[in-house]
Amino acid sequence: MIKKCLVVVLTFLAWPTPVVSSELTVTVTNSGSNEPVPDAVVYLDRSETLTPITAEISQKDRAFHPRVSILPVGSRVEFPNRDNTQHHVYSFSPAKTFNIELYAGKPEAPILFDQPGVVELGCNIHDQMQAFIIVTNTRAIGQTDAEGQVTLSIDAGTSPLTLNIWHPRLPDNTRPVTRGLDNLLSQTLAIDLVPARETDDAMDLLQQRFREL
Repeated sequence: MIKKCLVVVLTFLAWPTPVVSSELTVTVTNSGSNEPVPDAVVYLDRSETLTPITAEISQKDRAFHPRVSILPVGSRVEFPNRDNTQHHVYSFSPAKTFNIELYAGKPEAPILFDQPGVVELGCNIHDQMQAFIIVTNTRAIGQTDAEGQVTLSIDAGTSPLTLNIWHPRLPDNTRPVTRGLDNLLSQTLAIDLVPARETDDAMDLLQQRFREL
């Protein structure tokens, strides 16, 4: 009998221990007004092996769609132009520098994003056009809803944690701000934001020259 119990115990110890996941709910607020901040990207500071995807960021009505994308490292992005004017898409961000010169339709090849970080997109012809790609190497990432909340799935026992929080209106939106956590209890975290910039949708003379080319 004792031998049988010993076999059972040894079998249990040899069995792979399942990873127990937990959920962490984060509410992001504006430290200036204490109001919830929607569309903030919140993610864990860790590295995992993810499966890359092929995504699309289009240009329509002289704007990028979507304005904020979250992509695994190694993903590729198509940049179809669906306007009746040409665009010139570029990025000077350290995580990815590229330049698709003035074009209509769809570029021949997608752009590879092989480094984690924040990539800011612009158009050389339409200064008001702006978009961001958060290239990530963690599954524990999400975007806050209208109430400023996001819930991340996190392996239990992985505290303390460092959370990255990014938003287009951070004073320096080229990188996230970080917050350290000692536990997995629900958290309310405040960040500083600058006022939303005013957009001038009117076309200047240079833009008008490229219209309907």
